[in-house]
Amino acid sequence: MAKKRRPQPKAAAPRPVDGEIPVVGAREPCPCGSGRRYKACHGRAAAQAVTELVQRPFEGLPGEADWVALRELVPAATAQLTLKGGLPEGVPSVTLATVLPMAWPALRRDNGEVLLGLQNDTATGDISRDLADTLNRAFTTAPGSPVDAGRATPDGPRLQDLLDLDAPFAPEVHTGFEFWLGEEGENASGEVAASLERANSAAIPTARLTGAEGAYWCETPEKNHLRWVMTHPEEKLLDALARLHAAGTSSLGDDTRLVGSFRAHGLTVPVWDLPSGMRAGDCEKPAASFAERLAEALAAGTPLTADERRARSGLMNRQVTLS
Repeated sequence: MAKKRRPQPKAAAPRPVDGEIPVVGAREPCPCGSGRRYKACHGRAAAQAVTELVQRPFEGLPGEADWVALRELVPAATAQLTLKGGLPEGVPSVTLATVLPMAWPALRRDNGEVLLGLQNDTATGDISRDLADTLNRAFTTAPGSPVDAGRATPDGPRLQDLLDLDAPFAPEVHTGFEFWLGEEGENASGEVAASLERANSAAIPTARLTGAEGAYWCETPEKNHLRWVMTHPEEKLLDALARLHAAGTSSLGDDTRLVGSFRAHGLTVPVWDLPSGMRAGDCEKPAASFAERLAEALAAGTPLTADERRARSGLMNRQVTLS
């Protein structure tokens, strides 16, 4: 015989609550009193808000192109950050770093200085909000300690809210990761020393061009490259690059070639192959000359020709999205 089903209690009617709904565990009852689990009630909107991808997370920050380059292209670099309203008490400086030992999100040095790691995986779709959350938690972390990974709230501040937007952003590219050690280098633990050795062995020699924002030269065994993060609107930039490519003026000199582009954090990154003997300093004048040709191509208002459309199609077929 079939078992009789016991009568099921009705879900409690939602209880009005004052203010914001607090965050609880996904399987816990929602604090609003609906009788549903948090993940199926108010947690659903919160989860959607923090996972929605922000296409240009560094837009509005000084040096957006350099932020993208340090996030995706540059092995070892640092930049001093300036906060709105000054530094918190006990924090002498804040330094952005491409990566930190053991991929720590941030580090509070013994002297109170904060190092913020840029290349870590983030918990939400807004890198800027995640980094701001890590930075705020670093300020309250005990000196001499790394900062644990966390999850930013959907309405938390972003870097654009914390940083002085009038202060310059000037990255310094390093040949290795010795900047991890700071003044306490001789006292580094074996774990940090091992991480440093691994990082140094994997670092690709890289240099930032002084005359072009977001342009970085790098050396590889077979050939060198110039990777240039550009803030122009993507469609307009691709049109301009196609005009130059079709005209045979998209290179940076003899034995150089525009080979394609990346797409990273909402920006386009054209890439050139360079001969092995072409160093970073050798790229300065050719890059400046290219920038002038690009400006003219960007200003052109005529439709693309058949050759230019073919060049554009070729460039798009060789485009890779990094983020």
